[in-house]
Amino acid sequence: MAQPPAEPPGLISIGRVGKPHGIKGAFAVEEASEEPERFAVGATVLAAGEPAEVVESKRAGGRLVIRLDRPVSRGTELQIRREELGETEEGEFYVFQLLGLDVVQEGGRELGKVTHVAPGVANDVLELDSGLALPMVEACVQEVDLAARRILVRRGFTTDV
Repeated sequence: MAQPPAEPPGLISIGRVGKPHGIKGAFAVEEASEEPERFAVGATVLAAGEPAEVVESKRAGGRLVIRLDRPVSRGTELQIRREELGETEEGEFYVFQLLGLDVVQEGGRELGKVTHVAPGVANDVLELDSGLALPMVEACVQEVDLAARRILVRRGFTTDV
């Protein structure tokens, strides 16, 4: 399985331009950041690498809908500069930090690399290039070592091959 495209140096994805909403240029934000201030009226995002100001922000049908001060094409990545990220709490990680990490089961069995982190209702799910999907919960994930680029998971969450 192919690796996800690398983020440009210093830029972090916070969503993507989705389906149009209304006739004034608003759109649903796909894969939106969970940080509401990223899309508040007056916030600046990078769309296709160029600054754009959020001029409208609301929820419609359970989805985040925004309008920027300029037109943007559907599918355009919405980003911020890495230095705009806040500090994480103990045990919290940004998705970009987890992508590409090796996942190893207790005892040393290599399970694959993280290719995607899927948001879930109860918890996020680590999707691996091996096809495995592991819940991002304390019962499964024993340790995330960003310096070593490794996630250690407990036994019992995969079937032994």
